[in-house]
Amino acid sequence: MSDEAQKAELTALQAALAAEHAAVYGYGVVGGRIGDQRRAEARTAYVAHRARRDALVRDVRDLGGEPVAASAAYALPFPVPDAASAVRLAAQLEERVAGVYSDLVRAATGRRRGAAAAALREAAVRAVGWSGESVAFPGLAERAGDDAGAAGPRTSASPTT
Repeated sequence: MSDEAQKAELTALQAALAAEHAAVYGYGVVGGRIGDQRRAEARTAYVAHRARRDALVRDVRDLGGEPVAASAAYALPFPVPDAASAVRLAAQLEERVAGVYSDLVRAATGRRRGAAAAALREAAVRAVGWSGESVAFPGLAERAGDDAGAAGPRTSASPTT
């Protein structure tokens, strides 16, 4: 792998890690507001995002990088006072995570590309489960109008300073 390709993969890994940090935080909020009937679904997603986050930390280190740290808190994209807004937040978390994994699929090779594709698929399925809606190409819908070369992090929550 060329140095440029490895740098692009590391950048995409770091973006995915930042998105997973935000998703873990976001699911903490979701879990506190979600109704009993969907609490197990939220817990399963939370555990999945923690596992993906931990795997990404290892991948970043394997490529010689210093894993991006989680922020102490994140600004939510909208208020989450009840179960309905918690469901909307969960759907948005998954859609945003799918976006960064689509970038990682493009940048990665071998095992990491396969893992990124699996994570993209899982996020897309969870997004449909939360929203009841699907898109033809999960992770790419939000790129309409974006610079196709931009590979920045897509998180539904922004770190607060």
